[in-house]
Amino acid sequence: MSSDEKSSTLPAVEETVASEIEFTRKCDIRLVPILGGLYFTAFLDRVNIANAKLLGFEKDLHMPANGYNTALWVFFLSFVLLEVPCNMFLNWHRLKPNQWLGGTMFFLGIVSMCQGLTQSAGGLYACRFIMGALEGSLAPGAALLMGQYYRRHEFGIRFACFFVCALLSNACSSFLAYAIGHMEGVHGVRAWRWIFILEGLFSICYAVLAFFVIPAFPKDATFLTKEERELLLQRLEEERGNEKVSMRDINWVGILWNWKVWLATLIYFCGDLSSSSNVSFSPTILSQLGWSASKAQVHQIPIYLVAVTTSIIAHIWSGRVGVRFPFILVGVATSLIGWAIQLAELTDKPAVRYFGLFMISAGASIQMPLSVAWLNNNLIGRPEKAVAAAIQMGFGNGANFVSSNMFITAQAPRYPTAFRVGTSFAVIGGVATLFFTLLLVRENRRLDKQEAEGNAVPVNPGSDDGTRFRNTL
Repeated sequence: MSSDEKSSTLPAVEETVASEIEFTRKCDIRLVPILGGLYFTAFLDRVNIANAKLLGFEKDLHMPANGYNTALWVFFLSFVLLEVPCNMFLNWHRLKPNQWLGGTMFFLGIVSMCQGLTQSAGGLYACRFIMGALEGSLAPGAALLMGQYYRRHEFGIRFACFFVCALLSNACSSFLAYAIGHMEGVHGVRAWRWIFILEGLFSICYAVLAFFVIPAFPKDATFLTKEERELLLQRLEEERGNEKVSMRDINWVGILWNWKVWLATLIYFCGDLSSSSNVSFSPTILSQLGWSASKAQVHQIPIYLVAVTTSIIAHIWSGRVGVRFPFILVGVATSLIGWAIQLAELTDKPAVRYFGLFMISAGASIQMPLSVAWLNNNLIGRPEKAVAAAIQMGFGNGANFVSSNMFITAQAPRYPTAFRVGTSFAVIGGVATLFFTLLLVRENRRLDKQEAEGNAVPVNPGSDDGTRFRNTL
C-alpha cells in the first residue's frame, strides 16, 4: 500500500473508532443505569426479608422454629428452576425486552407488597415462591440484553457494575429497614409490614419507568441512529465470525462434559454460599450478639460498602494484569478467615465477629464475579459461553438451598453447624481454584507443544491478528 493510500485510510479508521466510542457511550448511558437499577430493585425485594425478621414477623405469622429458613429456600426453588427457561424465552424475542423485564418487575412489586399483607406463614411461603419465579428471569434477562450491545472485552466491566448493584442493594436495604423501623404502629401497621409494602411499591414505580426506558434489541434500538445500529451490528457480527448460533448446533455433550464448566461452577457455588449466608443471616447474628434491631441494621451498611469497593478494585486490577486465579484465591482466603472467626464461637467479642462478617462478604464479592469472567475467558464460541454461563450461575445459585438451611434456630447464637459448613466450603473453593489453575497450565503447555509441532491450534475468537488461543490463568 502506498503512503498516499495509507494516509487516506487513517481518517476513515479514526472516524470509525470515534463513532464506536460515541455509540458505546450512548449504550452505557441508556443500558447500564436502567438495568443496574432493575437488578438493584429486584435484589431489594429479595433480601428485605432478613431485616423484616428482626422486626418480628415470625411471631406475628406464628411461624415454626425454622420457618424463616423455609421462606428462604422456597424462593430459590422457583428461582433456580425457572432462571434458564425464562432467559431462553427472552432470547427467542417473543416479547420486547421492556415488556418482559418491565412487566416482570411490575408483578414482582405487587407480590412483594403482598408479603406485608399476609396473615399466615403459608401466605408468606406462597409469596416467596412466586417472587422467586419472577425474579429468576430478571437478572439473566437483563444480562442477556446488555450482552447484545457489547463485545466480549467490553462486557466484563459492565457485568461487574451490574453485580455491584446487588451489593449496593444490600447496604440500602439495611438503611431503609432502619428508617422504616421507626414507622412501627403507623396507621396500626407493624414496621415489618411497612418494609414489604413500601419497597414493593417502589418496585412497581420502577417497573413503569423501566417499561419506557429499557431499549429494544440492537436492530430495533431507536436511541441509536441508523448508521450507529449498522456499525454496532457489523462489529458484533465480525466478532462472532462464523460461529453457529442455532440451539441444535451447540455441542451440548462437549459442554456438559467440560471440566472447566463444573470446576468454575463449584468455585461460584462456594462464593455464593458465603454471600447468601451473609445477606440472609447477618442481621440475626448481629442482633443475637447484643445489638438492638436498629443497630444491627445500621451496622450492616459498611459491610456491603466494603464489599462493593473490594469487588470493583479486584475486577479492574485483574483485568489490567490479565490473570484471575490470584485474585480469586485472595477472595477465598478472605472468606475463610471470616468463617474461621465465626467458628471460634467468640460470642463475648461481638466486635471480632462483626469483623468476620466483613471478611466473608468482601471475599465472596471478589470470588463470584471473577469466577464468571474466568470461565468466559477460557471457552471458545459465543453460544457455548452462553450455555456454560447459564449452567454456572444456575447450579451456582443452588448454594442458597444450603445456606438457607444450615442456620438452625435452636443453635443460636453460636450456629456451629452453619459455621462449620461455611468454613468447609471456603476450603473447597480454594482447592477447586488451585486445581482449576493447574489444569489450565497443563492445557496451555499441551497447546504450546501442539503449535510447535505444526498442528492446528484454535484462534482466539474475534482476533484480528490470528493470535492462538491460550487459557487465562
